[in-house]
Amino acid sequence: MSNKHLFLKPGFVRAPLQNGVGRYVQQLQRIVLKFCKTHGGSRGMRDYIEQDLVDFAKQNPGVVVYLKPRRHRSPVVVAEYLNGDRVWMSMHNKSQSEVTKWIEVLRTQQGDVSGTRLRKFQYTDHPSIQGPWSPFTFKNPELNTAKLPDPKFGANNRLPMSATEQLRIMFEKQRLNEKDLKTGE
Repeated sequence: MSNKHLFLKPGFVRAPLQNGVGRYVQQLQRIVLKFCKTHGGSRGMRDYIEQDLVDFAKQNPGVVVYLKPRRHRSPVVVAEYLNGDRVWMSMHNKSQSEVTKWIEVLRTQQGDVSGTRLRKFQYTDHPSIQGPWSPFTFKNPELNTAKLPDPKFGANNRLPMSATEQLRIMFEKQRLNEKDLKTGE
């Protein structure tokens, strides 16, 4: 087992501000597009800026968009979120459609969750003193030592007769009646 988790920041994975309960709060706060005006690796980023950036800014008025031209550098997108996370993504030699897709991914996520060591797997604002529910919470403990299949624990003895079984019984009765009629003649 590795100790890689010791170097990750601890935290919880949960929707901040109970997102989606009252209203949706977009988590992306700021996005910085860094690119070179002449470098060939920035072509997809420049095409995105020329064709799609104005539409993105109109559709997302809560997101601040910064353009930062840099000489002879690879294109980079830096996204900053409400929880303080910063996600840095290289866009070197990506096409305009790929840049559009990655910016949409950054827009819809809530920060860098993958770099977080989880303290708990569940989180709630109103914790229960009984613990988390599981499918085995209210099961009979005799089930642990029973030899299965056991009619005592089976659900089939409580279910009504299926339609197939009813048809089979009707067919058997009809066949017996036909035999009785043939032998009675």
